[in-house]
Amino acid sequence: MDSDQFQKNSMYVETPEAFGEGGKDFDDDGRVKRTGTWITASAHIITAVIGSGVLSLAWAIAQLGWVAGPAVLFAFSFITYFTSTLLADCYRTPDPVHGKRNYTYSDVVKSVLGGRKFQLCGLAQYINLVGVTIGYTITASISMVAVKKSNCLHKHGHHAKCFTSNNPFMIIFACIQIVLSQIPNFSKLWWLSIVAAVMSFAYSSIGLGLSVAKVAGGGNHHVRTTLTGVQVGVDVTGSEKVWRTFQAIGDIAFAYAYSNVLIEIQDTLKSSPPENRVMKRSSLIGITTTTLFYVLCGCLGYAAFGNDAPGNFLTGFGFYEPFWLIDFANICIAVHLVGAYQVFCQPIFGFVENWSKERWPNSQFVNGEYTVKLPLCGSYSVNFFRVVWRTTYVIITAVLAMLFPFFNDFLGLIGSVSFWPLTVYFPIEMYIKQSKMQKFSFTWTWLKILSWLCLIVSIISAVGSIQGLAQDLKKYQPFKAQQ
Repeated sequence: MDSDQFQKNSMYVETPEAFGEGGKDFDDDGRVKRTGTWITASAHIITAVIGSGVLSLAWAIAQLGWVAGPAVLFAFSFITYFTSTLLADCYRTPDPVHGKRNYTYSDVVKSVLGGRKFQLCGLAQYINLVGVTIGYTITASISMVAVKKSNCLHKHGHHAKCFTSNNPFMIIFACIQIVLSQIPNFSKLWWLSIVAAVMSFAYSSIGLGLSVAKVAGGGNHHVRTTLTGVQVGVDVTGSEKVWRTFQAIGDIAFAYAYSNVLIEIQDTLKSSPPENRVMKRSSLIGITTTTLFYVLCGCLGYAAFGNDAPGNFLTGFGFYEPFWLIDFANICIAVHLVGAYQVFCQPIFGFVENWSKERWPNSQFVNGEYTVKLPLCGSYSVNFFRVVWRTTYVIITAVLAMLFPFFNDFLGLIGSVSFWPLTVYFPIEMYIKQSKMQKFSFTWTWLKILSWLCLIVSIISAVGSIQGLAQDLKKYQPFKAQQ
């Protein structure tokens, strides 16, 4: 394959180490040999999937109840795993084992479907990725504020007014991301993903343990749980019940969103055993692990708090004591989101940088690489355009996060808007096209039905989230006026 061709539309950023000596240092596409395994891929998936969404699951289950809540969780986990296996077979085309590599989600769609669908996919993917990075900036700042607030409440009592602005903590988060964003490409992120995955297990386990302690301790005798969730006329009005149900479905959809970075993760895997087989195994491990955590955290959180479950039970102060453990859990959330932010922003960085290289191939500012020796870190390759562009991106997302500080509804909107096209529609359409499936056959028919059902789910959850955002905006304006 022509060397110029594989540089296009890729998140790979050339660095001096790409020019090792000897064929054994390169893969079949001429790039530096990939070294990823099912362990690193599983870590990337868990980092991407077990995110801030897990903390809103108790609230989501409260809106849906004991019957629909777990059923929706399992349904989304199955759909996500099923479509991820279809997508894993599209990394190489037309043959899933020996075909040409596709380096990004958009590349896969372009290779299989082409034309306008490729443009729509790029639009959906990058809007989603930008939205996720804004959402993670908001969530990380909420967790950092919760640490300060927890200490204040412990010192002055649970009814004290301990207001702290999120903005300084968003700035701190952005400063950390500016440094980490200089990591050239996805394959260099493996260590950060493993740290982030450990952090996600830590805070999920703490939330789980605190819920079990609350249920077992008998301190929740006044908690009400029902088969259908929050009750009309008792907890909410009829219209609120409908809107909240829609929003809860969006929150759960977001909790499983990782298809938009699946191909980029698969592109880090070594070629033997076949990447699609390893990716399917990693997806099964990642989604099974996260579903177990989600069901436990969601259901036990609902058992602990009932229909009054907060939107985020670690930062919403469903728990006050032991304050040091809650502080540690919130620190783990912030550290995890540092890694998760990088997993989701690397495809954006790669897309813009490769487009810029094609647009200005002779620009030294865009293409020049300079080696800098750093103490304790060895040699590091610096590109001035990369530094300026990535720093600017992080600053813009931080500013947008400061202007848009709503948590649950923002999560639901991102999840619902991106879930259908990226997790369901494109993987199914590519599978149908690549397998040359006959129209109106049994498999074709049920795949189309699944796609349309998921589109309906996306639309109703998006409507619920938009309504929730409108309500939050009304509440936020008088609150700002009082500050």
